Amino acid sequence: MKIGVLAIQGDFEAHGEMLWRFGVTASFPRKAAELAGLDGLILPGGESTTQLKFLEREGLAPALQEFAARGGAIFGTCAGAILLAREVRNPPQASLGLLDIAVSRNGYGRQLDSDVRFGKTVLRDQPIEMVFIRAPVIDEIGRGVMVLAEDGGRPVMVRQGRVMASTFHPELTSDDSIHRYFLSLIDERS
Repeated sequence: MKIGVLAIQGDFEAHGEMLWRFGVTASFPRKAAELAGLDGLILPGGESTTQLKFLEREGLAPALQEFAARGGAIFGTCAGAILLAREVRNPPQASLGLLDIAVSRNGYGRQLDSDVRFGKTVLRDQPIEMVFIRAPVIDEIGRGVMVLAEDGGRPVMVRQGRVMASTFHPELTSDDSIHRYFLSLIDERS
């Protein structure tokens, strides 16, 4: 299994460490050609506007859309969720449109704030730890989008086909259940 963690911004190395727990060695692509041969890709947090500019400048935006169209599994966290959304608000910005959700940016506080919560998930009976850092809020979900986790009755992790997103940072916790679930999406294709 070959998994990439887009190495533009955010704690991409922490995602790599989570994957390592499962015996998966991650690559850290920064160019469109480096997506070749990957089974899955993680879009980590950071600043979505900056990331989008980089994706467009490097030709990664269309490459990511092609990757998804070929059946590659994608998991976006925080800013990655913004990039995957069909609609971005507060303020509006372009996105990849790979996940039928509408998000509002900066729904969980300022840049230096970190909000740790425990929320309900369909992945297991116990709550999951969620670290929100200037995270987006999922305002709307379209048909075919499954809610995988909630915080206060609001969706915070969703999946549509082989694309999933969380508005929080699972890589900043010791809980590897979300990364395990992402790997199971990749196994579904095999």
